[in-house]
Amino acid sequence: MSVSPSLLTHSAITARLRAAGCVFAEDEADLLISTARTSAALAAMVDRRVAGLPLEHVLGWAEFCGLRVAVDPGVFVPRRRSEFLAAQAITLTRRALARTSRPVVVDLCCGSGALAAALSSTLSATQQTEPTEPTGSIGPAGSIGPAGFAATPPVEAQAIEVQAIEVHAVDIDPAAVRCARRNLAPSGGHVHQGDLYEPLPDRLRGRIDVLVASPPYVPTGEIGLLPGEARDHEPPVALDGGADGLDIVRRVIAAAPGWLAPGGHLLVETSARQAADTAKAMARAGLAARVTGSDELYATAVIGTRPAPGPGPVR
Repeated sequence: MSVSPSLLTHSAITARLRAAGCVFAEDEADLLISTARTSAALAAMVDRRVAGLPLEHVLGWAEFCGLRVAVDPGVFVPRRRSEFLAAQAITLTRRALARTSRPVVVDLCCGSGALAAALSSTLSATQQTEPTEPTGSIGPAGSIGPAGFAATPPVEAQAIEVQAIEVHAVDIDPAAVRCARRNLAPSGGHVHQGDLYEPLPDRLRGRIDVLVASPPYVPTGEIGLLPGEARDHEPPVALDGGADGLDIVRRVIAAAPGWLAPGGHLLVETSARQAADTAKAMARAGLAARVTGSDELYATAVIGTRPAPGPGPVR
């Protein structure tokens, strides 16, 4: 039941959110109050949150690697655990900057474009600084917690100048593409709508230095076990990975060697239990695979590298 805007004090909002099952009720109340422009808007936002909408959909943005990333209703909410994937991609892209003037980075299954935005922002602003590992703890997927990316400046602070990297992002969902275009506009990133590699410019074949993907990897039979915020308010195409959760992952891996530059890297987010099968798929595709992760962020990534040609025979 809605409450009169005049009664929406911080304590009253916190109590309503806590009763609705919000673990970080006080923090969420702070965010709602600071975001709402009017008391009526605040009342409506609280009602939507209490009704079960993800906080990020209510606010219109999510915090990711120190950025405020726009997240529209119905768009996949970037998870805090994906900050680990971003950190790995940033490190590998910095290494690529040492050997090529403008590395090419692609974010497949980009959703809101959070990963691509984090890479663009960090690498354009702090090329000489090693990335800071995410710190703090996190709550359930989609919730607010103190984890952060301390070295990454706010997106508002970025200058639109010559970028250190060429960034492309792809998603099949039109709503996600619209959202990603807004998030990548400040950095001049390119966003494409279509199925995985299909919409990418052909000129990128064999030229991608870092290919990052957080594809759907939840097994179809486990979709019903997800929290209601994800199950009811995020697109199934961003969650459902098929019978074993790896249908899209295998497609990403199988085509990657044709797009990666020699020595280029494919980074795939997955679950700990799926990591071994993901690494085997990379090996079958001819990539040198390794599994890495963060216990703190409950994150797992598999990184595959396309072998670079060795030196020719000595004559």
